[in-house]
Amino acid sequence: MNSPEPTNPLTKETLQSLGLWRLAEDVDDFLTRATRSRWSPVQTVEEVVRMEVAERARRSVERRLAAAKLGRFKAMADFEWEWPKRIDRTTVQRVLGLGFLAHGENVVLVAAQGLGKTMIAKNLVHAAVMAGHTALFTTAADLLLDLNKQDTVRGLERRLAHYARPTLLAIDEVGYLAYDNHAADLLFQVVSRRYECRALVVTTNLRFAEWGQVFPNAACATALIDRLTHHAEIISILGESYRKREAELAAKERRRDA
Repeated sequence: MNSPEPTNPLTKETLQSLGLWRLAEDVDDFLTRATRSRWSPVQTVEEVVRMEVAERARRSVERRLAAAKLGRFKAMADFEWEWPKRIDRTTVQRVLGLGFLAHGENVVLVAAQGLGKTMIAKNLVHAAVMAGHTALFTTAADLLLDLNKQDTVRGLERRLAHYARPTLLAIDEVGYLAYDNHAADLLFQVVSRRYECRALVVTTNLRFAEWGQVFPNAACATALIDRLTHHAEIISILGESYRKREAELAAKERRRDA
């Protein structure tokens, strides 16, 4: 009776099933390099380990970036520091160092529209991911829409846990919409679950004294502000909108071309 033909253990499918994703992509090239370089068995195994560790780190970053929901954004290298009339550049650069994450502290960016607060918030989330943390960027409107559509206590609890879990949560555009009592309560729950244990970045177009305009009662606004600012770096940016300036420059270009 003939014995079965031995199968090749170095197929792409077999290597992928073992989690050797990098080796699976170019096993033939790897074997050629190993042969030409006359690697010893130990050197060969070391190179496989090095490749796979680097590949797993790359895949981890990709997964966490996808989970962060950042979308497109400009890097801080493109931030025009001279445009705002007032911005504490030293403080912004310090928080970009992410020291606040270790202590579960917050960063609150207060500015009118078009002054770069969302850009800074997205760069903070990106920096956190690249430093090995989990992070999530969302708008207040999207967060509350997600929580409001949960029709069971269990479903709501699951989504609240989702927003409590990342090392860094950025909530953009707090204050752009008015909140009813239920929405304000949901936002308060998210902030409370992260209070003193996981960091928050919040952007708002309103000074804290104006939060009563969008929250249904003063007690709710006071409680939110208390938890957000207890351990927080508050960065105020003053000036005129970047987007307004860019629109005006684009209009001038069109008139000149015409």
